[in-house]
Amino acid sequence: MTRTGIIEGTARRQRELAAGGTGDLFDLVIKGHAEAIAAALAGLPEQRRREIGRELTTWFKKRDRNAWWAEQPGSALAVLVVGCLPTAAQAAAILGRDAVTLHARAADLVRAVAEERGVDWLGDLAHRLAARFTQQSWTGRWQFVAALLRAEGAAPPTDDRSVQLWLRAVEFPADRHRGRPVPVADRLRGDPFLPHMLPRLFEVDGIGTQMMFAVVHRSWEDRERHALPTALAQLAAEQVVDRATLIDGAIGRLLRGDRPAALRAFTTLLGLLAPSDTEITARRVDYLRLLTDAPAPAATMAQQALRELPDLALESVLDASGQVLGRAEKAVVRAQLTWLDRLARQHPGQAAAIAEVIAVAAAHPAVELRDRAIALAARHGVAPAEAGPAVAEPRGDDLPVPPPPAAAPAPITDVDELAEEVAVLLGRPAPGTGLDRVLDGLVRLTAADGPRVHAALTPVVERRHWSWAEQRHDPCCLRALVVDLFQTAGARPKPQRRSRWEALLAAVRRSDATPSAPELVAIDPRVPPAHRLLRARLTEIGVHLNEPGHPGLLATPTSANGLLDPLALVERLALLGDRAAGHWDLTQALLRLPATVEEAVAEKAAALGTPAGQRLAAWLRGGGLPQPVMWVETVHRRPSQGRHDWEFYLMPPERMLAGLRPPEGYHDRYGLLTTEPGTLWAGHHEWAHLWPAILPGHRGVVAAYTLPMVAATADRDQAGGAALLPLLAEGTGPGGMALDLAVAYGLGARHAADRVAALDALLALAAQGDFDATFCGQRVGQLAATQVLKLSRVVEPLRDAAQAGAPLTVWRLLAAALPVALAASTTPRGLPDLLTLATETATTTGVRIEVPGLAEVAGRGGSSRLVTEARRLHRTLRVG
Repeated sequence: MTRTGIIEGTARRQRELAAGGTGDLFDLVIKGHAEAIAAALAGLPEQRRREIGRELTTWFKKRDRNAWWAEQPGSALAVLVVGCLPTAAQAAAILGRDAVTLHARAADLVRAVAEERGVDWLGDLAHRLAARFTQQSWTGRWQFVAALLRAEGAAPPTDDRSVQLWLRAVEFPADRHRGRPVPVADRLRGDPFLPHMLPRLFEVDGIGTQMMFAVVHRSWEDRERHALPTALAQLAAEQVVDRATLIDGAIGRLLRGDRPAALRAFTTLLGLLAPSDTEITARRVDYLRLLTDAPAPAATMAQQALRELPDLALESVLDASGQVLGRAEKAVVRAQLTWLDRLARQHPGQAAAIAEVIAVAAAHPAVELRDRAIALAARHGVAPAEAGPAVAEPRGDDLPVPPPPAAAPAPITDVDELAEEVAVLLGRPAPGTGLDRVLDGLVRLTAADGPRVHAALTPVVERRHWSWAEQRHDPCCLRALVVDLFQTAGARPKPQRRSRWEALLAAVRRSDATPSAPELVAIDPRVPPAHRLLRARLTEIGVHLNEPGHPGLLATPTSANGLLDPLALVERLALLGDRAAGHWDLTQALLRLPATVEEAVAEKAAALGTPAGQRLAAWLRGGGLPQPVMWVETVHRRPSQGRHDWEFYLMPPERMLAGLRPPEGYHDRYGLLTTEPGTLWAGHHEWAHLWPAILPGHRGVVAAYTLPMVAATADRDQAGGAALLPLLAEGTGPGGMALDLAVAYGLGARHAADRVAALDALLALAAQGDFDATFCGQRVGQLAATQVLKLSRVVEPLRDAAQAGAPLTVWRLLAAALPVALAASTTPRGLPDLLTLATETATTTGVRIEVPGLAEVAGRGGSSRLVTEARRLHRTLRVG
């Protein structure tokens, strides 16, 4: 039916509504015909509207809470809600769900319906909707709320999420597709909410990252960078906003601190505002605090501003300099030393006092800064008492003995606890490491009291985070499968549900397995075999989930790192009795067993007299899963296959990856030990942190699986890919070349959290004696020489590792990395810092390692920093 035909039926619908029926009113909501609903409600008595409102509430509650209301159905629903429900609270209970799409385009019709009815609570409704904003609320929802508030002349909500959505609407206005974008300054100039929102930009944590958006005109190359700070500076020049408010707000935010990326917006804004000497002088105390306490970019900005002040008190500079010279950022310290040197020459009567302050840097960890401080202090009449290295006593690594793996948490024994754990699991964007524990509790408690489990989990699943919808772009995503398990638990038996699980299970296992083919079907070659095993296990649980009397899963780990005690597995098999063990559950249990087990355990397993017991005994006597043959090679990016070839864009021109093959004569039944370099999914997915616990005794295998993801943290600047490195370090079995290479990539990751994860893994592996520093260092050097790895990123975690007790490991790594990096055709950025750290660790340990190519660089003429640091390391090694 056309829209004209729908509107022509208005008279009929009004007669039906007046007579007590709802006609096809709710069908019109589903079809998204908001105008037809508004026309049908026109002139309807209030009492009848409220009756329809009660029917609407009942009807809406019966709808699937997981259903998505697109823009047109959402608009139609909003019209009916405002036209029939009696209060803003009841209206917000329906329209406040993120699943209901609301947009500014619907606001005019909603207002017209409210005006015709005489509703006076639209402003209240808007605030109630804003109070329900979540991190998943879209910009269109804010635009709907903002349209109602503007029409009512009401002030906007200024909570953190409302401010974030307002700013997003400034970046992406509702009419952005209509011609050339309106300049951001013009958008703000006409925004009645600006006076309310502007102060909050300096108070909401993390919003600075969002403030750095760019406005794209015709193409990404034709864009306006830093659009918001530029617009604010323009409005301040036009006196539309108060300049002092911007300056004070930006400085206050920098003093309170935030993530470095979030603070860039405020240093950029201050740079655009270019405070005058008068303005800086009025705030000199705050600028001095920035110099001593703020992150490096803000400290550098404050340092530059203070240096240009003509009448800054010398005492203030000296007081601050004592703290500045102890900072880790070498650029800040170097500039401060230069400033102090200039002041000493400008104030010869105070030169000795200034030199005393300069001497503070004689104890700085960076060798070149110590040398410069000593030279400057001596120039102005002070000889530092300690001119030697920061650590004089030779020593090797001093790392604590790693503790044994922690025991796994106790099993879930109560339905309420299970519901809480499921809520926690679904409240995350990715499954927690406690997934095994949740699955075990789900199986046991459903077998004991399925209806109660179903009643407890249903509301939890209905409220689940929207991000647990299936992410089809990620071949490893199993979110929908996990949610289906929770919905199946305790539900009334349905043949179609059982058939679906059985079909999924049949799809993951070959029925014609041959010695040349693995048993696990590789539907998508980008999915590692360990993840295919996880999918198989989940589907098998779905098939047997509601069977009464099930004693629980066999494969639930007994250690936090994923290992399973062999005796515990024997006991679990005994509890099964005559019940057949799940094939994939037992397979996973076997893969979690230690590499060596006493023969007595195999005898106990065989004595059970069951097929599962015999399989366990054979596995133990056969030595379990062997370690694979591993190699590393450089993989080149294949040609692009079109505009939307995301795998092409996720892969750099070349990348070092690891390959696996089973040892000679071993049949790799599940394909776990067969991986070609470069065949895995290169994007960052959210399930990889479960893989170390799937193969806890084969961390090198898992490292090979995850190398594309870890490498992307360095060569594609992606975030989060190195987070599983500490989990791998907690496992057992050799890591081999794959894990050492993964650590090399992680040390050069773009994001600090990934570098910290690589550092933690390095320390843990070194403490265990399982880290090949020479191999890792050679890879660091090769990747730096080809400009894949940025040495400026590598230095920080390596210095932290040396200070944490691994100076010898770091020195061996550096000694292996330097020859390749020194011989590179283009000097890698950060190489002088690497040489500085090498000098420090060589001095600390007293170990002399030959560095090929070092003498040649040290023998060059000139006084570049590269040559200076090479000479310093060369002298250190010759002294030894």
